[in-house]
Amino acid sequence: MILPARRVEGTLPAILHSLEPHHESGLIDELIVMLHSPGDETEKVARSSGATVHLRDEVLPGFGPSLGKGDALWRGTSVASGDIVVFFDTDTRNFGDHFLLGMLAPLFEEPEVQFVKGSFHRPLHLGDTALGEEGGRVTELMARPLLNLFAPELTGFVQPLAGEIAARRELLRSIPFAAGYGVEIAMLLDACKSVGVDALAQADLESRIDSNQPLRRLTAMSYAVLVAVADRFSLTTHNELHLARAGETERQSVVIEERPPLATLGKDAPIRRS
Repeated sequence: MILPARRVEGTLPAILHSLEPHHESGLIDELIVMLHSPGDETEKVARSSGATVHLRDEVLPGFGPSLGKGDALWRGTSVASGDIVVFFDTDTRNFGDHFLLGMLAPLFEEPEVQFVKGSFHRPLHLGDTALGEEGGRVTELMARPLLNLFAPELTGFVQPLAGEIAARRELLRSIPFAAGYGVEIAMLLDACKSVGVDALAQADLESRIDSNQPLRRLTAMSYAVLVAVADRFSLTTHNELHLARAGETERQSVVIEERPPLATLGKDAPIRRS
């Protein structure tokens, strides 16, 4: 179990509290928290739970500072030893046992399944108002159209950008990881290419509630998703996003670097886009 954690002291305690009994029972062999920075409240919460805590930059330090969420998942996978690896986002406000059990069930019940994505309803919260299926704006406006265009066999996945992922470790070690926000859709595409769509599954987790991002930030997230898909279909991209604003252009750097398959380390494998 790998939990990337950055400024989530408001939600991480409840998630760890839900996972602790399963860690104690042995269903979870390893509960790994990948911290962005030391000495904050998130670290205190993680260490008090009995989880194994790693600072991202201290795992595989030869690759330099950790660049983003995908990089944290990649480094976390490098220190995991279980046959199955589960990732969960740590800003979920309604986490429960069914998240863990739902993600594991397809892998336990169907030996041919290699990779599982979480599926859920995602409302958009505006103050005290919840708007049905209006959450997941990057999914609807970017990820879903891209899959329809480039990988229609994957359009049945309800949440292609879900951070809730479970997979056999051997598969995860065989694929590259996008270092930034494009990691989830990149994993989905690479897993499909590696083992075929019939070895993929999704688990119904009912609903997921998290913090909504400002629209301007979603532009950069959307671009990271676009680049991750474009790279996998040999389209030329770059890491600078230009945003027009009040008569001038704002330039914003987006993390689009990728980390190589962990199984290739030690074999002089280059890092794409680094």
